[in-house]
Amino acid sequence: MEPLAPVALVPPVLRVLDQTLLPHHERWLDLGEIGTICEAVASLRVRGAPLLGIVGAGAMAIAAETLGPSDGALAAAAERVGATRPTAVELATGAQKAVASVRDVPLPGRSEALWVFARGYLAMRIAQDRLLGMHGSALVPEGSAVLTHCNTGALATGGIGTALGIVRTAWEQGRLSHCYATETRPLLQGARLTAWELKRAGIPASLLPDTAAASLIASGRVGAVITGADRIAMNGDTANKIGTYGLAAVATRHGVPFYIAAPRSTFDPACPDGTRIPIEFRDALEVGGFGDQRWSPEGLGAFNPAFDVTPGELITAFVTEAGIVRPPYAVALRAHLGTA
Repeated sequence: MEPLAPVALVPPVLRVLDQTLLPHHERWLDLGEIGTICEAVASLRVRGAPLLGIVGAGAMAIAAETLGPSDGALAAAAERVGATRPTAVELATGAQKAVASVRDVPLPGRSEALWVFARGYLAMRIAQDRLLGMHGSALVPEGSAVLTHCNTGALATGGIGTALGIVRTAWEQGRLSHCYATETRPLLQGARLTAWELKRAGIPASLLPDTAAASLIASGRVGAVITGADRIAMNGDTANKIGTYGLAAVATRHGVPFYIAAPRSTFDPACPDGTRIPIEFRDALEVGGFGDQRWSPEGLGAFNPAFDVTPGELITAFVTEAGIVRPPYAVALRAHLGTA
């Protein structure tokens, strides 16, 4: 089955699948203002680092129509959108690249030019996912199972996905026997979204509590751990969904390869190491329940970072649309990105 396209560019709106209601309800939202786009991003109605880049680009087309196409109006809109989720670098990158693409376009033509740019950005992402999947599938040991964390499939990219794109490609090639997916607490992106995508694609899969992941890795049942990323520093330090650091540490302890799958746009040439990556903290209410159901005492605080930073030394390799990058990352990443 073809992966679901979670976003459509339908001028004058962005049409997005509300991911907070999956897997039980498929509701589409038409977003036609910067405010509603920012709300959808902040509330995780639309999410996934690569997909946010597409949303950032499309938001600039909407900004040109609703706020005006001037340099100042577009720059302000790009800053507002990019700040909505600061850890995921691609949200701001998509918006900034869109604005840069029309710098020399006369004002009356900027809105249409921005829609054209956004459509091209989506097409680029779809093509990059296919390439990334092909490169990464070669890393999956023949006949093995893999473990993945959070959601990195079509719902997160608009294509076939990054880490889950590798899983999908390896399954199509007959290399993969099984995929284990963590629940990914507190918002259950693995249980709600990844499990839904795996079932839809017909890939044999099992869901496990986040707290069971270390035991699974130690058991020898998985041949590799593969996750996505939200921002990657130039020494290989990587921000991804909270819990990724722990998976990498346990995988390293037991000699299981740990791979990060992400497009080159996720790498931040201006970020030397993980200490410079801003980490988003979210509402304490997300921890003590889900939706309208509460299971913790009222008034109890929570430590709720959305991301953690995995040190580059724990990462076996990075997989991008351009190939596989191995240590030493301080040199290899700049060469891979063409910034050496």
